[in-house]
Amino acid sequence: MANTYSQIYFQVVFAVKFRHNLLQKPWRDEVFKYMSGIITEKGQKAIIVNGVSDHVHLFIGLKPSISLSDLVRDVKNNSSNLINDMKLTRGKFAWQGGFGAFSYAPSAINNVYNYILNQESHHKKTLFKLEFLDLLQQFEIEYNDKYLFDWLDA
Repeated sequence: MANTYSQIYFQVVFAVKFRHNLLQKPWRDEVFKYMSGIITEKGQKAIIVNGVSDHVHLFIGLKPSISLSDLVRDVKNNSSNLINDMKLTRGKFAWQGGFGAFSYAPSAINNVYNYILNQESHHKKTLFKLEFLDLLQQFEIEYNDKYLFDWLDA
């Protein structure tokens, strides 16, 4: 789009289906690099992709050439295909339906980057469910528990 200028920063969070701990350390970083490559191939800025065994955080600089939903759909679809094609898990791997998206000002980039970078230590103290609910509350996003995620303990 000629004469269109924008850069919107989003943190996107989504979980492994049923929050199963399937993203194993030996290969997790390669999957995150693959996700970053998908974002870049789509003409977007992959600032950082990281997570733990049951969920992932994408920090993206999004341009108007693609919708956030289409980008996340492609990242989830292609990465689950990679995991399944390489047989990295027993049985079929799938991501949970949906995602959370949270926008940030450019002044927050370093803080969000470091937060995502340190997910491993963060989740030694905080459960994913509490982290996600906290993000929804911080950003004043209304939600219905029934549709939040397929929580195993719900």
